[in-house]
Amino acid sequence: MDFFDFSGIVPALPGLWNGMIMTLKLMVLGVIGGVALGTVLALMRLSSSKWMANLAGAYVNYFRSIPLLLVITWFYLAVPFVLRWITGKDTPIGAFESCMVAFVMFEAAYFCEIVRAGVQSIPKGQMGAAKALGMSYGQAMRLIILPQAFRKMTPLLLQQSIILFQDTSLVYTVGLVDFLNASRSSGDIIGRSNEFLIFAGLVYFIISFSASLLVKRLQKRFAV
Repeated sequence: MDFFDFSGIVPALPGLWNGMIMTLKLMVLGVIGGVALGTVLALMRLSSSKWMANLAGAYVNYFRSIPLLLVITWFYLAVPFVLRWITGKDTPIGAFESCMVAFVMFEAAYFCEIVRAGVQSIPKGQMGAAKALGMSYGQAMRLIILPQAFRKMTPLLLQQSIILFQDTSLVYTVGLVDFLNASRSSGDIIGRSNEFLIFAGLVYFIISFSASLLVKRLQKRFAV
């Protein structure tokens, strides 16, 4: 341990905390947007309409077949171009906005499969009972099916959120300063890159491992 000097980490903590805030912000927004879009895609895949099911299936298969790094880079370059094509004028889009769109679009494909599996795990007789009570399909889904499905799939949603928390480190490719990028930059400034990367890895491990223990606890609690 004589080769390592971690004394420079404490003075750099404010900058590292700002990077962690960026990481958490991307994760939270990505999860919220991904779950919302993923739920819509899941309902489309479960729809009796063949073209809606095929469209949602093509979306899911496409985004699950390409690396997230490519999606981040592509949206960083493509979003300003698309907005210019729609509005007819240049609209500056920052790295944060493009990364947020990329995470939502990419994670929606995975959340879609989680939600679809959760909905399919609910006995079909409950939908029939809801319709017998005079509920529409939308009411039955919103009031009966989805609440039970989300209870069952909460551990899986949290597990995917942990994966997204780790994947946010890929935003370094577009120059966004997240926790890992802040750690690397702070280490480069004082010539202690190894120490800062070790510290960053320890922080990622503690957060991810603690969240994994929470997932296991929820799996036991929500088990039916």
